[in-house]
Amino acid sequence: MSPLFLNALEVILNGLMAGIMYSLVALGFVLIFKASGIFNYAQGVMALFAALTLVGFQTGQVPFAHLINAMFGTEIHHWGSGMNTFLAIILTMIVMIIFAWLLEKIVLKHMVNQAPIILFMTTIGLAYFMEGFGDLMWGADIKTMDVGLPSGGSIWLEDFTKGWAAEGTEYYGMYIDVLDVWAAGIAILLVIALTLFSQYTKTGRALRAVADDHQAALTVGISLRTIWIIVWSLAGFVALVAGIMWGSKSGVQFSLSLIALKALPVLILGGFTSIPGAIIGGLIIGVGEKLFEFSIGGMIGGATENWFAYVLALAFLMFRPQGLFGEKIIERV
Repeated sequence: MSPLFLNALEVILNGLMAGIMYSLVALGFVLIFKASGIFNYAQGVMALFAALTLVGFQTGQVPFAHLINAMFGTEIHHWGSGMNTFLAIILTMIVMIIFAWLLEKIVLKHMVNQAPIILFMTTIGLAYFMEGFGDLMWGADIKTMDVGLPSGGSIWLEDFTKGWAAEGTEYYGMYIDVLDVWAAGIAILLVIALTLFSQYTKTGRALRAVADDHQAALTVGISLRTIWIIVWSLAGFVALVAGIMWGSKSGVQFSLSLIALKALPVLILGGFTSIPGAIIGGLIIGVGEKLFEFSIGGMIGGATENWFAYVLALAFLMFRPQGLFGEKIIERV
């Protein structure tokens, strides 16, 4: 095989891996929109907050240390050497559940039957609050996350594919980040679990009923407040997984919250109400932007990955606004 073909194949595989990373964030959006009709602008910040909290527990950092030191003139920074990763993940998940409970108690209970734009603006305010709260709680410095997942290129894959090129050509094998492979496997398990939960459990059916009509769900005995706690807790769990993968890949920094913007084209392609659609949309975006950069990017100045996904999403909005797997909305007047 020619090196050009092998390079294109490597670009496609890396695009699939990147698409999985986008999909991990998009899953949180789908969960909340599917159950409550809310487009959660704060999902990216939730991933950031979960990653900050996990690193804080891992390193033994004292929450609000900067504030405590400024108020009392102390020099407190760490309570110890930290805790093991598994316990830190469990405690972080408990924090995200407590966050979901407080959110419902303080904010969401006042949002029943409000207009969609009101709900959307609420999540924008929530995003800015969580970003500032995370800064105050854990500090704004860039943090390194290590949860024990392998990273870097696969030496085995490079050696295995090196011999695929034709004799006499220079080819050094395919490079695929092992962390991306782990992310793909975890995302597949998440999609299977969430799909089964949504389709075959009583709680999953209640989530869908709430999404269709809040008042009708209340009349048949479904507790809207309980459902919202469950769905925001699930979104917090997905945010934690996305925060772990993105934090392990690029460090835990406040630009991590911007991954929500990359998830938006994924949702437009896959559909806002489809869990499998979030994965398919992510794969299309990931492969599309990598191939476009590889084949055409050099001719038009490069950096096409910054805007390709949004142009593709715009095309979908014109011809199929509900996405590939979204439910077509028909209103009778």
